[in-house]
Amino acid sequence: MAQQFVNSKIKADKVVVFIKPTCPYCRKAMELLKQLPIKQECLEFVDITAHRDTNAIQDYLQQLTGARTVPRVFIGKDCIGGCSELIALQQNGQLLPKLRQIGVLQ
Repeated sequence: MAQQFVNSKIKADKVVVFIKPTCPYCRKAMELLKQLPIKQECLEFVDITAHRDTNAIQDYLQQLTGARTVPRVFIGKDCIGGCSELIALQQNGQLLPKLRQIGVLQ
């Protein structure tokens, strides 16, 4: 069920971030992404604590991405990692081209 849930959220033309609302790194990643000109319908924050099977979701994210920590940031079908990796992409000028490539910019 967790696998099906996660897979249903990850789309080729979307930015999806799996979060826990109390996590400071999740909040930081959300703030960064909200400042970018991403089409509203192409950006989704998925609160995994709103589901009964939070641990199963994190276990599947680990299987899929190599880490069970949040945030897990997907640009299209590719997981770029967490907050640190997102900030690094932004700082070295690679984030906007990645977003443009999947067609999510306004």
